[in-house]
Amino acid sequence: MSKVGVWLVGASGSVATATIAGTVMLSKRKAKPTGLVTALPQFRGVKFCRFDSLVFGGHEVRKPDLIGELRSLHSNSGLFSPEVIQLAAGTFRQVRRRIRPGIAAGCGRPVEQMVTLDLIKRRTPAKVVAHIRRDLEEFKEQTRSSRLVVVNLSSTEPPFRRLACHRSLSKLRRALAKPGRSPLPASSLYCMAALEAGAAYVNFTPSLGPDVPALLELAEETGGLVTGSDGKTGETLCKSVIAPLFVMRNLKILSWVGHNIFGNRDAAVLDDPKNKSSKVKSKDHLIRSIAGYSPQTLVTIENIASMGEWKTAWDHVHFEGFLGAKMVMQFVWQGCDSVLAAPLVLDLIRLAVLAQERGERGVMKQTACFFKSPLGVEEQNMFKQFNMLAEYLKG
Repeated sequence: MSKVGVWLVGASGSVATATIAGTVMLSKRKAKPTGLVTALPQFRGVKFCRFDSLVFGGHEVRKPDLIGELRSLHSNSGLFSPEVIQLAAGTFRQVRRRIRPGIAAGCGRPVEQMVTLDLIKRRTPAKVVAHIRRDLEEFKEQTRSSRLVVVNLSSTEPPFRRLACHRSLSKLRRALAKPGRSPLPASSLYCMAALEAGAAYVNFTPSLGPDVPALLELAEETGGLVTGSDGKTGETLCKSVIAPLFVMRNLKILSWVGHNIFGNRDAAVLDDPKNKSSKVKSKDHLIRSIAGYSPQTLVTIENIASMGEWKTAWDHVHFEGFLGAKMVMQFVWQGCDSVLAAPLVLDLIRLAVLAQERGERGVMKQTACFFKSPLGVEEQNMFKQFNMLAEYLKG
């Protein structure tokens, strides 16, 4: 059985931990694939890679302690039974040995304050990309993997200003060769290294990642694959399903307010206004896109430490009906951040490997239904996005 190398950026975070633990339980047939789109009955005929073919490594800017993170999720948020911890411990020790120092360029003050490992110091950005590429290639060789998928699960970066050098690959390479501040944030440096190493790159965060013309050019040049951005796991998922209801019934949305509270490490990073602005932008544009006009919208995200991994979103929709009657719809979404994300990460790994095996390159537009801001796709209606995936998988 050929192996698939999975390289996780943010390798000892809660989503990475849940993804690895889930893979162990699925491989040992100790869990059902609940939450995985690729496990739906209608896709049973598609030859996805097996869970027991996945081997993990990654980059991390904190001292990695995967088993400690797993136990912390159990004790602080009530996740994962003692059986999961026991069965996953051996795999976590193996993964720990494959974690390499990461980078925090452009990640903002909250992430920089966490950094204990950072390979960017005293190197030009070009040398950092080369170093990351070597890490990826050594991992692929040592694990004897036939495919490689890099998944960005790190904390949200602040918005990164578009630069003239982003417009073409040749200009970007010249800018990266100069010492000083990197012309790309960490998410994009990882992406560049992944594409040069022949890997697929999945940007599960709202950070910049592959969303610059130069990196899309690189993907075409190397035959690499990219997709993103910002995994659609909870409140925004509900919005993408509920908003079409108002459009189909010709009801006018007047305002849509969403208030989110949670308390994990990501929430702490999003306490910083700059980092938070990237997330709010990713969550807030969907209603306008689906409705075709601009109702008043508001998205808030607050760090409530006692919530841990558990997120609560309360949405208030004010809308107008027949003869001007104004009405209200409200809903509450309560879910576990990492447990909602982990199966989607596995779906995206399997879809990336499938696309690699089909000889595809460039943007994986078929994965739009997994993201708040799908790369290369304007459509935000969840039903239409899912149909895009279903049609793709028929092929």
